[in-house]
Amino acid sequence: MRSNVILWWLLAGFFLLLTVSYTTWAILNYPDPFWYDRIEWVGSVAFLFATLMAAFIGWYLQRVHKAQGGELPEDRLTADVDDGDPEMGEFSPWSWWPIVLAASAGIAFVGLAVSVWMVPVGFALFLVAIVGWVYEYYRGYFAR
Repeated sequence: MRSNVILWWLLAGFFLLLTVSYTTWAILNYPDPFWYDRIEWVGSVAFLFATLMAAFIGWYLQRVHKAQGGELPEDRLTADVDDGDPEMGEFSPWSWWPIVLAASAGIAFVGLAVSVWMVPVGFALFLVAIVGWVYEYYRGYFAR
């Protein structure tokens, strides 16, 4: 986790440097008489928010690391690949519902680009697919 904290603080510093240089460049580039009229606000605010986001995540991870007091396997030089192998959950290799879910989302997005009548069809298929995926262990051969 220490490496993650360092990376997020470096990213926050990079975005801060980018914010300052972008705003300074905009002030020096535009010929308006007042300096606040020369700032390109959308980019400056976007870079500032990216700086704040990275700083918030770095601060949060630093606090979590300090509270836990432990080291993750990727922070130790003597760790093996198997040391960081957690239980990821239970996944159904026979389930067709994720494919139906992806197809319904694809139909809805294609409907946004091609024809609006396809969007409700995609949403209806999406609802059927998400209910089927959630409740696939309650009926049929693999019911518990």
